[in-house]
Amino acid sequence: MRPLPVRNDPFGIFLCRVFAVAAVPDSTLEAARLDGAGELRIFVTIVLPMMIQGLVTVFLLQFVGIWNNCLLPFIMLSDQDKYPITLGLYTFLGKGAGDGDLYSLVITGSAVAVIPLIVLLLVLQRFWRADLLAGGLKG
Repeated sequence: MRPLPVRNDPFGIFLCRVFAVAAVPDSTLEAARLDGAGELRIFVTIVLPMMIQGLVTVFLLQFVGIWNNCLLPFIMLSDQDKYPITLGLYTFLGKGAGDGDLYSLVITGSAVAVIPLIVLLLVLQRFWRADLLAGGLKG
């Protein structure tokens, strides 16, 4: 179970709110209501597709923040076998601070730890590109 401040990030809520005001015009919502769509249908079929770019951005910011979190797992976890990779690298480096050979292992581990972030960014960048192109079209 994740703590409440991490689950409900105020910055993510603020960013979604600002993006929703900018990306979803009131006239579109009004037209959907005049056509007889309910609030849930408006949200699922109109608002969510228009907000994909903002939601992907918030997701990536949250993921990177949680992936790189070092202090909270250090405080909460007592078993070193459950440490995330960032904290594991930190403790590994701390144990062998006088040994120069461990630095190359920690640097290699850091490079490996970045791979999931790069893969996630490459997979999700298509949402940014598609929405940026769609926003430039006027019809």
